[in-house]
Amino acid sequence: QVQLVESGGGLVQAGGSLRLSCAASGGTFSNSAMGWFRQAPGKDREFVAAISWSGGSMNYADNVKGRFTISRDNAKNTEYLQMNTLKPEDTAVYYCAADAAWRRRPVAVRATEYRYWGQGTQVTVSS
Repeated sequence: QVQLVESGGGLVQAGGSLRLSCAASGGTFSNSAMGWFRQAPGKDREFVAAISWSGGSMNYADNVKGRFTISRDNAKNTEYLQMNTLKPEDTAVYYCAADAAWRRRPVAVRATEYRYWGQGTQVTVSS
């Protein structure tokens, strides 16, 4: 049974940083893209970032580009999201996701392309 478990969320002041982790178990995703999405209260879930199976290709939403960095460690079956210069508008529940497709190109950026999801971790940025 595949499980994705996020950690690292919390409360931070504007301008601060957080690092989210997503550990996968019950399966290996070393040949699958992984991504991060977020959902703020009253809003739809939105794409944040995605990384290819090899880590060689990344894709970011425009509103996080230059501030967030996605990475992965296939040996640990884990992906990360380093978030710097956080803004109050980054407040949301952050979800990690794993694509079931083998080495999909280009990297999936739509939520419908991801089969496996974590339970989410809350990130709150105070002004």
